[in-house]
Amino acid sequence: MSGCCDNDSAANQLRENQRGTLIAVLAINATMFFVMVIAAQFAKSTALFADSLDNFGDAMTYALSLMVIASGIRAKAKVALFKGCLILLAGLVVLSQIGYKLLFPETPIFELMGFFSLVALVANALCLGLLWRHRNEDINMSSVWECSRNDIATNISVFVAAGAVWFFEAGWPDVIVASALVILLLQSSARVISSAIKELQPATEA
Repeated sequence: MSGCCDNDSAANQLRENQRGTLIAVLAINATMFFVMVIAAQFAKSTALFADSLDNFGDAMTYALSLMVIASGIRAKAKVALFKGCLILLAGLVVLSQIGYKLLFPETPIFELMGFFSLVALVANALCLGLLWRHRNEDINMSSVWECSRNDIATNISVFVAAGAVWFFEAGWPDVIVASALVILLLQSSARVISSAIKELQPATEA
């Protein structure tokens, strides 16, 4: 009986720890979305726009993850599946933006690109640090970790794009990096969706 109570207490503590972390990273990403989407418009940068959508997707992901902390594996897998679809949607939106830039090319403001990519990098590094200890706890938290890890690569890529825009005095580096981010988003969505389907399969068969 004592062991059962200890297990319940440990599970409750784990959920509370996860909840506190998710609330913190949700607040960070929601704030960064508004900052980055405005910055992307002023900078005329598709890569920065992709970064802002990534923050929006993450904020939605963290909000959904909060809802299923105390739920079973099946519920968490369903939310993970939805997260994967959100990542896929973000990739498609950026892809459409790339198509627009190819038809109507313009050179982004590299100073804004570089500055705000570094701001986002600091914010996402903080999120990654907060989520590190939760990355292997369950499918819910592992899919959250997947999103956060992608953010670091995204921010670094946008910073590199800003440098290339400055060096070449052209907008094509912005489009190339945005295209690479689309590939990253599509690969990430495939991994998250695949993991969710695997978790759902036994329950479906039962």
